[in-house]
Amino acid sequence: AGGPALLLALTVALRTLNCFLVQTSFVPDEYWQSLEVAHRMVFKYPSCNNYGYLTWEWANGLRGYSYPLIFASIYKALQLLAKDDVLLLIWVPRLAQAVLTAFADVKLYSLVRHLENAETAKYVYFCQLCSWFTWYSCTRTLTNTMETLLTIFALFYYPIKGSKMGSSCKYLALIALAVVIRPTAVIPWIPLVFSHFLQEQRKADLILHNCIPVGLITVGTSLIIDRVFFGEWVLVQLNFLKFNVLQNLGTFYGSHPWHWYFTQGLPVILGTHLPFFIHGCVVAPKRYRIFLMAVIWTVLVYSTLSHKEFRFIYPVLPFCMVFCGYSLKHLKAWKKSAASFLLLSNLLPALYTGLIHQRGSLDVMSHIQQLCNNSYQSQAFVFIMMPCHSTPFYSHVHCPLKMRFLQCPPDLTGNESYIDEADLFYSNPLGWLNKEFYNDTLLPSHLIFFSVLEQEISSFLALRDYKKTATIFHTHVPQGRVGSHIYVYRRKT
Repeated sequence: AGGPALLLALTVALRTLNCFLVQTSFVPDEYWQSLEVAHRMVFKYPSCNNYGYLTWEWANGLRGYSYPLIFASIYKALQLLAKDDVLLLIWVPRLAQAVLTAFADVKLYSLVRHLENAETAKYVYFCQLCSWFTWYSCTRTLTNTMETLLTIFALFYYPIKGSKMGSSCKYLALIALAVVIRPTAVIPWIPLVFSHFLQEQRKADLILHNCIPVGLITVGTSLIIDRVFFGEWVLVQLNFLKFNVLQNLGTFYGSHPWHWYFTQGLPVILGTHLPFFIHGCVVAPKRYRIFLMAVIWTVLVYSTLSHKEFRFIYPVLPFCMVFCGYSLKHLKAWKKSAASFLLLSNLLPALYTGLIHQRGSLDVMSHIQQLCNNSYQSQAFVFIMMPCHSTPFYSHVHCPLKMRFLQCPPDLTGNESYIDEADLFYSNPLGWLNKEFYNDTLLPSHLIFFSVLEQEISSFLALRDYKKTATIFHTHVPQGRVGSHIYVYRRKT
């Protein structure tokens, strides 16, 4: 009994360390689709009408409240204990995510141990803990992270050949839960469920006693949760599908060539695990081919959508780790060297992306938090002039400070000449500022922007008496509108 409990305690400790060693931002969704929504659900300020901002996806019923509800519960508990300190609001949700990740890591170990033996399981577990991309993503409050964890839990109960843990009801319920949180979670499971269906002797039973009840209960629960918070009946999963697949409006966020996941996406998130993954695919037993099918199928399906991101294929990473572990176990003479190589080669990207790359957008929030502490709060007005949703918002400030950022909702009306606020601003920053703040009484007390903008708006800053009060490092690879540093300017009053 000491084994599993000890392993879990060790893994929780490691993922907690992981959590605190990730101090950078990855994508806006980790705040705007989870913490910001949860903050708005729990905390209200009459004086601050947009205290907790909801993005356009929420206005159009594309996202469901089931995932933010987890963090809203944490926030509510902190509020009731009078412990809703801003640092706890930032870290407790991430620690909760880290603990869940540790449970998933141990589940993956148990699955392989049950199907094979302790040695193979040890190598799969090692590969899982080594993965730099898992380290980078697993403690973030992203729907993709939750989708990946639920995929591991579901895999544990999936009735693969030779498994005695298989439970149709449990694995289908976990998939259904993942789909409620992020509808795309269904993609990797299509080949797996189909394969299970073909092998199943009692096909009618599977559908009538498992699929239908599980589907009805989860969709029903999700519908009720969304009905409570939207105030009307909304079938979020359908809206999500319509928007991302049928209208393909995801291209609004950029598009990539069809082969991107094969040439960049998968190789980057696998990193130095890639050769082991390929070798593992060759040496792993036949029954794992269905896992490989799930990986290939998922990458193919995502390749047909024009908007591509690394995190979209994060849920196939645990499948890949099974093959990497197999590869390590099969290396006879090179085992130790290969393991050391994997560990060291993943350590650098994990630490660099976790501690250095894109940390400015979180560091700048502590400068904004300081405006909450004094009597100055009521006069303060912070304007974030950065690409849309570059920073978190009230979930990382937690006081009714007047704040504003450049908005960029896509046009859903089919207007050909539509330009969002952020694009308008960047097409002529100086002209935009002079027009927007024609009257000195409207001026923000603080301006926050990337270093690349400073030159262009220097005359506005000088004329309106703004002085630089902070320079914050953001990234070594500035691109386009994103600069290497973030500047905080304060207006002399």
